Amino acid sequence: MTRRRWLISFMCLMVILALVLTACGSKESTKTEQTETPSSTPSSGQETEEEKEEETEKPKEKVTFTMFVAVQGKKDMYMNETKIGKILEEQTGVNFKVEYLVGELQTKIGTMIASRDYPDVLVPDDGIEAVVQAGGFIDLSPYIGNEKYPNINKVFGPIKERMVWDDGTIPIFVFSTQVGEFQPDPGPNMTAFWIQRRVLEWAGFPRLKTVDEYFDVIERFVKAHPDEKLIGFTTLTDDWRFFATTNAPNHLAGYPNDGEVMVDLNTYEARIYAGTEWDKRWWKKLNEINAKGLFDRAAFTDNYDQYIAKLTSHKVLGMCDQAWQIGDAQAALSDAARANPEEDGYRYFPLPIVFDETIKDQYLEPVQFVKNRGWGITVKCKDPERVIEFVDHLLKEETQILVKWGIEGETYLRDENGRMYRTQEMIDMMDQKFNEEYGFTMFSWDWPHWGTASTLSDGNAAVPGRQPEIFELSLTEADKKFFQAYGIKTYADLFSPPDERPWYPAWGIPRGPEQQLFEQQKAEVQRKYIPKLVLCEPEEFEKVWEEYVAELNKLDIEGYERWFTEEIKKIIETVKK
Repeated sequence: MTRRRWLISFMCLMVILALVLTACGSKESTKTEQTETPSSTPSSGQETEEEKEEETEKPKEKVTFTMFVAVQGKKDMYMNETKIGKILEEQTGVNFKVEYLVGELQTKIGTMIASRDYPDVLVPDDGIEAVVQAGGFIDLSPYIGNEKYPNINKVFGPIKERMVWDDGTIPIFVFSTQVGEFQPDPGPNMTAFWIQRRVLEWAGFPRLKTVDEYFDVIERFVKAHPDEKLIGFTTLTDDWRFFATTNAPNHLAGYPNDGEVMVDLNTYEARIYAGTEWDKRWWKKLNEINAKGLFDRAAFTDNYDQYIAKLTSHKVLGMCDQAWQIGDAQAALSDAARANPEEDGYRYFPLPIVFDETIKDQYLEPVQFVKNRGWGITVKCKDPERVIEFVDHLLKEETQILVKWGIEGETYLRDENGRMYRTQEMIDMMDQKFNEEYGFTMFSWDWPHWGTASTLSDGNAAVPGRQPEIFELSLTEADKKFFQAYGIKTYADLFSPPDERPWYPAWGIPRGPEQQLFEQQKAEVQRKYIPKLVLCEPEEFEKVWEEYVAELNKLDIEGYERWFTEEIKKIIETVKK
């Protein structure tokens, strides 16, 4: 991020004041587009009861709402351009014009706030605190616990109290929901140190645990393949995704992704890891890797699209990242492997890498509640009731089956016991292009939904990827070879079970202006010094490190850590009640 989020509210007030002074009394325009359906000829005289009933059953006029999602890498489109979206429009009369992020997130969100030119629906990701502070969302509280919306109540009713922000409102429908029994994830959907599968096979399927072992096998593979011009290791630094780079020492030290802090399991004290010995150890390791010519020096200037392109180029052997961030690359590599099994080795395999043998890895996430990520209706929306009606319909169990599983007979079947499954032919046809056109890609995450670990009322997994039958059938011969070599049945078997953390994740706790300012300042220091730490000559490392720590120590680290510790302890007390 390049802008200070604490300035956004001030900028918003200045712009709004100017608008009021120059255009007082003017009405705000709306982004909502409406298309009326033909109306029937009104009856003459007094209506009968049958006519009144027919009147109430008439479909509502069609309407299109605008929606902005602060996620890069997806193309703008109307919901009804997908098969699932078209069905939803036919069922509800509602369509969405969905726009995705291009450029820098905070700049986009800051412009919206300053101009008050919001879409009808906003998914602002890391910009959410600024939008809430600017009063950009309507309060969703009246719609949760309202008998008119039984499906909203089913999903969000049990967690309504936890969804309330400090101002007493519920600005968003959170994404981290749980309906039914918890369904564990068998797939490769975790944060991990990733490595090309062919490297592991070439090395005889070693069980790599430490960072030294990880880079040793990469170095040996590069030396054994001098003509391929391979990149040993890269990292993601683009905009808000910079956390993929800064989080690595936290994971290597045996902590899950709590954001900027490590939280002690016994005292609940939060401490930042930037500037610690864990931090130093990681950047020194990358400095050594760079000196050997194994590090991707362009990583500090590449954008997200370039990062994904490199991962699909067959040249990059390893990186540390969350599975969803490399999802497009993995999908493309999987599609290529289906067409040509010899290319399976270019896919990436997850590993629970830590600094030392004695450290217990914590890459797998415990049950979580993320309060500051979700889907909100803005104050610009002309007809929020209509949007809420759509959400209630979307959260029906039948609709969730549609958006996650598809249509029975086309994209899934049921056996004699009611278990949902897919044939191999179905799985093979579901490549990236199919999923985009069908609507699976659009509805994979960025909408109110049953959480991915949820279970349907009949015991099936709410998400196909968590259905054991689907996972087992999705395994290729190459997958089975790897599983047999490592003695596992799922990818998660390679990782340690997660410790219980009632507050998890700490980054999901909404931060105020002071915490946002600290994070912005810390990020600026890291963006300045991390490239220097990695790319400098080895003999200069200690000098650069001292400068980096000195700059960090100018910030209010103590105040930030104290605030987080207090918030985490509040959550612990709430959970105990």
